[in-house]
Amino acid sequence: MTNLGEKTEISMDVRSIIGIMMVIISIAGTYFTLDAQVKSNRVEVNRIKEYVSLNNEFRIKWPRGEMGALPDDAEQNLRLTYIEKQIEEQRKILRTLEQQLIEMKASK
Repeated sequence: MTNLGEKTEISMDVRSIIGIMMVIISIAGTYFTLDAQVKSNRVEVNRIKEYVSLNNEFRIKWPRGEMGALPDDAEQNLRLTYIEKQIEEQRKILRTLEQQLIEMKASK
């Protein structure tokens, strides 16, 4: 049996040493690539969580009117208010005419 010590020599050809170095470099490159991808995925997951949170808030508050309204909705609401006022005026005129008709029938 051979004793291993400081003076023990190992002989390898250059091709084997280069092969071992290439494997080590390849493993290190793969490790750093995977590590970078994991970090990138973590950032993306955090960004997606934020988008989901904002979307959830929007989904709840928008229908309630807590986050504003579209300009088209505001214009539509103004038009509806205007039409409601016109209808109320027409009802008043109709009531007046009905009252006059009743009075005319009563006077005959």
